[in-house]
Amino acid sequence: MKLRVPHTYVLLFSLLLLAAASTYVIPAGQFDYIEKDGRRVVDASSYHAVPANPAGLDDLLMAFPLGLMTPEVARIIFYIFIVGGAFGVIAATGAIEAGIHLLVRRAGKYQQAVIPALTFLFAFGGGTFGMAEETLPFLPALVLLCRSLGYDSLTAGAVALVGANAGFAAAFLNPFTIIVAQDIAGLPAYSGLEFRLAVWAMITTATVIYVARYAARIKRAPEASPVYAIDQQRPALAANLNHVRLTARQAFVLLLFAAAFVMLILGALRFKWGILELSALFFALAIVAGPVGGLSFNLTAEKFIEGAASLTGGALVVGLARATLVVLSQAHVIDTIMMGLSDLVRHLPSEISVIGIYLVQVLLSIIVPSASGQAALSIPILAPLSDLVGVTRQTMVLAYQFGDGFTNIFTPTQGYFMAGLALLKIPWHAWVRWLMPLLLMWLAIGLGALLLAHAIKFGPF
Repeated sequence: MKLRVPHTYVLLFSLLLLAAASTYVIPAGQFDYIEKDGRRVVDASSYHAVPANPAGLDDLLMAFPLGLMTPEVARIIFYIFIVGGAFGVIAATGAIEAGIHLLVRRAGKYQQAVIPALTFLFAFGGGTFGMAEETLPFLPALVLLCRSLGYDSLTAGAVALVGANAGFAAAFLNPFTIIVAQDIAGLPAYSGLEFRLAVWAMITTATVIYVARYAARIKRAPEASPVYAIDQQRPALAANLNHVRLTARQAFVLLLFAAAFVMLILGALRFKWGILELSALFFALAIVAGPVGGLSFNLTAEKFIEGAASLTGGALVVGLARATLVVLSQAHVIDTIMMGLSDLVRHLPSEISVIGIYLVQVLLSIIVPSASGQAALSIPILAPLSDLVGVTRQTMVLAYQFGDGFTNIFTPTQGYFMAGLALLKIPWHAWVRWLMPLLLMWLAIGLGALLLAHAIKFGPF
């Protein structure tokens, strides 16, 4: 009998059950939180036991709806719906397909440079403005582009999700990790930039080579793709690209489409746009692109609803991924886990303690998928601890940055990543099997960088 791989929802619910069971074993405890420079962070000396509150059946069943209703998660869910609606409208105009076919014809012998170039651009976005959820709108178009070039849908996911996450994890300017963590640790903003830039270059180079080699292999032997059967079920591509013509209306839609992405990047970089502003941007794109592309107002509305509905599975998975954190938070065991991990590091020799801090952050990222949330929980505890064990605070922040970032496109509790896989229709197990060599490479480069940082007393302190 062939063993079937569990559905993503089954996998996430299994993790939820495991988290609920752990609340009967892990003692309840918590830190007090204080305000520091406008941020809510833990008081490292305030850990205390609290009455046990293990997860009951009602807590288990309510974790999913509570996960959906968490403000941070709800914003992402409706962002996904609006992006799906916008792409439903644009797809109905035929503009993306015609534009990609035109690009493929014009690229000619330079087609092989497309994947490395795009992967680098996403890595740059991750390294500068913390590109993460912003990758989701690119995925539908990237799937069509990659398949038109002879690659598979996993290549599309690799370009956007892997490229952006490589940059995010090894970022040199990312305000959501570096600035938050350095501020809490009392370090000057953007200090250590040169060292981080060198690490970003190494991680990005390794990532671009890995993705490009995979894409070239799939182009030579499409049947070798782990998602070959899935891609065969997708809508067929035009057999003869010469028959596909870009109309004036479609060209105008593509200009609107390109303008929206330019605004996305500028908004994130210059105006600090968040999910709310990006959602409004894609809603406006849908409203304008439909009539411009020749759709009636009624048909525009219908295609918007169809596009949003097609991403229901990808949207709801974000709430289910958050449910594990809901259960652990309600049982007051997350702070206990953090305290236990930090105690282990406290008793390590100085030469090994930097590795311990790194592992603490990797493990913590699984149960606390928010980068800023992980910083608020861990940095106030690990900053004074790093002083005691002889690790500079700058090195400790670097360990947080790597530990939080590398696992973002691996752990199933990371909502935007699971939503991305759902949009791509790629099973988690197939993705992990493909990603694992690169993930181990990232972790190894990160470890080497941390050991070097520890050896040179990476500072200023």
